[in-house]
Amino acid sequence: MTTPPADSPRSIDRKLLEILVCPKTRVPLRYDAESQELISDAAQLAYPIRDGIPIMLVEEARPLNQSAAPPPAASGSSAEPEKT
Repeated sequence: MTTPPADSPRSIDRKLLEILVCPKTRVPLRYDAESQELISDAAQLAYPIRDGIPIMLVEEARPLNQSAAPPPAASGSSAEPEKT
């Protein structure tokens, strides 16, 4: 059995992903290989995977909006500025 190089992205076992659910909402999770996180869209949380082990604690999860970039400004928007 060979070990993947340290710089290669890890993947999560498909069977494990099928049985894991968000501890907060009890809905299935999706795997983000780039960030090495399990994503709960329902709870808007990202659970880290450390050394190949999913950390399924709400206290350890990152809010999805925490590192999200602000949405781009819409060009040609018809929104008027607020009047004071």
